Amino acid sequence: MTIVAAADGSALGNPGPAGWSWYVDDDRWSAGGWPHGTNNMGELMAVIDLLESTAHVDDDLRILCDSQYVINSVTKWMPGWKRKGWRKSDGSPVLNRELLERLDRALHGRSYTFEWVKGHAGHDLNEAADQRARAAATAYRDGDPIPIGPGWPGAAVHEPAPAVAEPAAPSAPAAETVELDLFDDLLTASESDEDVVKRLERELVEPAVRADSARVAALLHPDFEEIGRSGRLWGRDAILEALAEEDAPAAELAVLGTERIGADAILLTARTVDDRGASLRSSLWLRVGGRWRLRFHQGTPEA
Repeated sequence: MTIVAAADGSALGNPGPAGWSWYVDDDRWSAGGWPHGTNNMGELMAVIDLLESTAHVDDDLRILCDSQYVINSVTKWMPGWKRKGWRKSDGSPVLNRELLERLDRALHGRSYTFEWVKGHAGHDLNEAADQRARAAATAYRDGDPIPIGPGWPGAAVHEPAPAVAEPAAPSAPAAETVELDLFDDLLTASESDEDVVKRLERELVEPAVRADSARVAALLHPDFEEIGRSGRLWGRDAILEALAEEDAPAAELAVLGTERIGADAILLTARTVDDRGASLRSSLWLRVGGRWRLRFHQGTPEA
């Protein structure tokens, strides 16, 4: 028999009050969180708690995730990180190491598969996990009782805030710098609209961001289109699927200029340089519901 469960994380402000949840059905689900954490922390902890809660069960696990960060961490990156002493290829320390090491231990000896599902797309299990993760984050924000759920029958006593995860947020301040607020796009006191658009454009070329489809999806307009280097026209779903399979090269981006073409529209031009060479970028950013979203992008190889 195979247990099918969705796992999801949520962070209000990212970083901010954070929650996680896994969900099988209304009788088997669990949630928790921290007063301060990131979305990726929540995504990791949801899978960790699912594995630990079902450690006494012999059934296979099919884990549904909308986070490519979690899936890639397990299926692509973790062996290399471990060989390098939990450091990335550039020598910098891996973020969320405590949680990743706990996840590595929980996976040992288990029979499991991961399956990516599109977030916020009406998938019943994913939506149920997302709602519970957000409810936990909201409860931490508001100081309300945490809705931890029934857990798994016969599992160890559920802890609403696992001790290993609680210090992860304060002990890794670099994570708060890298895992920027992609979901709220709030202006700081010193940021203009143009500054925000420049920041978000830079984030879109970061490999860590491009590897997490949920984070990229939060930045793309629902009607997003792109004309790529090859001249191909891409839609939003197609580009998200392609990025999920991409081993993104590191790129340097230099903003050439911004032009406001309406109260809620900014055209940004930039140059990127990566292993493939230099490209010129044109990006149209629209403000929708108070948030800047990329509506159209075109990349052209520079002669």
